[in-house]
Amino acid sequence: MENTGLITLEYVKNIIKERPTEIHKGKCGRVLIVAGSVGMAGAAVLSARGALKSGAGLVKIAAPKELFDILQVAVTQATCIDVSEISDSLAQGSLDIYNAVAIGPGLGVDERKYLLIKDILKNYNGTVVLDADGINCICKYDVGLQCLSGRKYPVVLTPHVGEADRLLSALGEEKVTSLGREKAAEIISGKTGAIVLLKGAGTVVTADKQGSYINTTGNPGMATGGSGDVLTGVIAAIVASGIDPFDAAKAGAYMHGLAGDKAADVHGQWGMTAVEVEEALPAAFKEVVGK
Repeated sequence: MENTGLITLEYVKNIIKERPTEIHKGKCGRVLIVAGSVGMAGAAVLSARGALKSGAGLVKIAAPKELFDILQVAVTQATCIDVSEISDSLAQGSLDIYNAVAIGPGLGVDERKYLLIKDILKNYNGTVVLDADGINCICKYDVGLQCLSGRKYPVVLTPHVGEADRLLSALGEEKVTSLGREKAAEIISGKTGAIVLLKGAGTVVTADKQGSYINTTGNPGMATGGSGDVLTGVIAAIVASGIDPFDAAKAGAYMHGLAGDKAADVHGQWGMTAVEVEEALPAAFKEVVGK
């Protein structure tokens, strides 16, 4: 598949629009973030902040109950639910109130987490953004990635190169270094039906039979722990706003990179962190939307 194009400012301005005057928080998108574990609460914090600063009207974090004190101080605007309650919520259909579910940052990898992810993929009627340990879980416990096959609703996979290699291995394919970044992303998308955002310099965003797009924002200062967690929240928020998931993945890559560029302008590339990227998101959105 040949490249369809570049993700530029002009391109993203056609995706992210000014909000209607009469809009309220219930219409700005509800996001559920399944993330965090003991010792990894920060990943959930960064994802939730990324979603809130990308316009999500309401954000709930599903995490172990022992993390609630940390999460509700670090992200005062978010609410929390014990991750152990998710399966019951799925059975009752109450998870469908969320416009997007993001899974993976700091989640940990074990069979119980995999079964939860599988349950969500099977029973949640909406777009799932799968990152980090969400990807690692399905790669470890689902050779062939059958849990992604035939899903009625979109899945957005956001691997870095190492996670992409695990996805490719689960699919019986060669590594990214052998295939090339674009081809690797296209193979993962073609075999799973997922939208794939392969992170790195010149992030590749592809969907089966819809072409591949290369992002034009971002810088080496974003190579820091937690940056991908912020991106997960950004994409989930844009999906939850009602934007087509493929367009949301492209716009999310651009907005995340633009925030990183703004953070680098202020702090420099050497010392900037994921917190600075997250804090620059509102300015990035203002540049695109104009307000």
